[in-house]
Amino acid sequence: MIASPFDVGAERDAVEEAIHEWNVSNAGNRKVVLLPWRWEKNSVPQLGGHPQALINAQGVDQSDVVVAMFAGRLGKATPEAISGTAEEVARAQEAGKPVHLFFSNGSIPARTDPEQLAALNEFKAQMETAGLYGEFSDPADLASQVRRALDYDVAHLPAAEEEDESGPAVPVSKPVDFIAQPGSERLPNGVTNRGKPKWKTNHWADVTNVGTEDAQNVRFQTVGEESPMMLIDRGTSVFPAGQTRPVRFVLMMGQGEQIIRVTWTRDGVDYFKDLFVG
Repeated sequence: MIASPFDVGAERDAVEEAIHEWNVSNAGNRKVVLLPWRWEKNSVPQLGGHPQALINAQGVDQSDVVVAMFAGRLGKATPEAISGTAEEVARAQEAGKPVHLFFSNGSIPARTDPEQLAALNEFKAQMETAGLYGEFSDPADLASQVRRALDYDVAHLPAAEEEDESGPAVPVSKPVDFIAQPGSERLPNGVTNRGKPKWKTNHWADVTNVGTEDAQNVRFQTVGEESPMMLIDRGTSVFPAGQTRPVRFVLMMGQGEQIIRVTWTRDGVDYFKDLFVG
């Protein structure tokens, strides 16, 4: 479910597009398809209750994951909560669903309602004790963070069940599967001729084998002819299950997406998965 007040239309579109992009890169390998749910597109007109209660029943209760975002508004109050989006976040939390909460750290439009902005800041302060929230600078930044969050969610979903003709359903788990979390750090790198400090930025992706067995003959490569990345680490003969290893890379000029393709061999057959690390 994509949850938010009405002032983040471009961000809502970006999150939906991120979900579709995740499906293109991962659905075939993971046997999972993610379906975006937005009240303005997917809710069914229905009488018999407050609109927020109906959105809760159709959206929150039927979703596996909730992505919520705010910019300059908290939203309109409901009979049960300070805003509809806040109610959706609380309801998903109470149900034990993964909730990814994001706040914009960009500039606030001059015409923003000051009361709404104050209420949002108060809500944000409350959320500091409820867990870890993210901040985004623009829709593209938000989409990148959401893709990483979805990787994490799907890797930690309960194992699917497969019907066995000889007995009851049995759990199915992946022998080898990978997720990635990008990282970077800015370090001093000498001084200019005028005595001003120079800096360099190191980039890497923490790649984790979340499968049940060690991966063999693991290789890393970029994807696309115009990839903006040059990998420093190329692979390893054995990547143990449950282990995390950094894959270092350098960013260069290029129009492609930041994707690391990890390839491994199992029983003489090569498999691969694309990890978005932008």
